Amino acid sequence: MIQTFRSRNTDPVTSHMAAAQAYELAKDHAIIIVDCLQRNGALGKDGIMLLTKLDRNQISRRLPELERQGLIKQTGKLVRSLSNRLEREWAFQPQQRSLI
Repeated sequence: MIQTFRSRNTDPVTSHMAAAQAYELAKDHAIIIVDCLQRNGALGKDGIMLLTKLDRNQISRRLPELERQGLIKQTGKLVRSLSNRLEREWAFQPQQRSLI
């Protein structure tokens, strides 16, 4: 399950409304990123960007959220970005599910 929190209890109503809209977008982005890593193997941020058509900022915001939720993990390797700089490599983290 993908969870994101975009507003605080003390925020005004308009912030909660905006957060609800942002939640749906973030959830969609997260699903796209996890699916990309599951289908294509470990990738850097730019690799994910090329395969998903999400922009760098969308991906950069989702990666730490997905890592905290245990859906993806850092491989410990660095890969070259499109600008030839080093960036972290990310991989899908299979989930252990209990049998019914």
